[in-house]
Amino acid sequence: MKLDAVKLADVKLPTDHPNALVRRLFSFWAPTAESMRGWALAAVVVNAGITVTGAAVRLTGSGLGCPTWPRCTPDSFVPVAHPEISPVTMAVEFGNRLLTFLVLAVGFACVVAAMRLAPRRRPLLWLALLQPAGIVFQALWGGLVVRSLLNPFTVSVHFLVSIALIAACWTLYARAGEGDGPARRVTHRDIRRLGFVLVAAVAVLLLAGVLVTGTGPHSGDAVASRFDLDIESVVRLHSDIVYIVLGLSFALLFALHVTDSPRPARRAALALLVVELAQGVIGYIQYFLAVPALLVGLHVLGSTLVWIATLRVVTSLRTRDPLTAPATPSPAATPAKV
Repeated sequence: MKLDAVKLADVKLPTDHPNALVRRLFSFWAPTAESMRGWALAAVVVNAGITVTGAAVRLTGSGLGCPTWPRCTPDSFVPVAHPEISPVTMAVEFGNRLLTFLVLAVGFACVVAAMRLAPRRRPLLWLALLQPAGIVFQALWGGLVVRSLLNPFTVSVHFLVSIALIAACWTLYARAGEGDGPARRVTHRDIRRLGFVLVAAVAVLLLAGVLVTGTGPHSGDAVASRFDLDIESVVRLHSDIVYIVLGLSFALLFALHVTDSPRPARRAALALLVVELAQGVIGYIQYFLAVPALLVGLHVLGSTLVWIATLRVVTSLRTRDPLTAPATPSPAATPAKV
């Protein structure tokens, strides 16, 4: 019996599905500029989420809920009853490990979308490739965190790498909505420089924050060590940097308004200042209440939001136009050969 040839147009792809949710989930296979941005934003969200859940593991004392790596227990990859480990702490730690696969899946979706985007844009592809590479590094470093018994240095690096991954994801989100031409500032040159200074100040603030975290309580387990620093001194240092960041943020917002800069930049700067003020309130309350775990978790969430809001500000201060192809000379304008 002769089989009828199947036309390519008759093949139904997941991106043709009548359900909007299914189309979005498979949009990485037939990406547009809009869906590329959507996947990049999803990467920002999941990386921020696992940063916060990682802090929750420590705050609940579950840092060694799975005492080995890559296995959860010496003889099992999944949690099993263990006489010396609480099933709750084991479930918390193992649940955070499982979230790594979600973050990795979103990262690979970004890579596939960047590869299949037409026309392919090399800067987006390189930014997308940073995600699975960074996530694999994080997974391996997480093993070092466990094997070092939650040494505060390894825990701090774990958090800071997450912050770097969020920056890469946000850059991918911003670049996906722009062209590939040279960066063109949309504000005064000095205002854009102030934005770069603000990013550097917030990065230093986050670094000071991990010193406070590594010196204070909530180590993640009773056997975990702490930084040999004076907690009052590092808290005071952290607070001083907060005031510097707040001053820079207010100065940037004021400069954007008096120069009548584009509205997206002004709104981004205002949002950053509001998030910073809320974060400051949480910080002071947790300090005077002897740093309860719940407020510390909210503070970690706030620090992540401050970082994202800062990145949003600095990317709103410039744009990129599409690359223009060199003009082809008209045949009439070409000198005739004699």
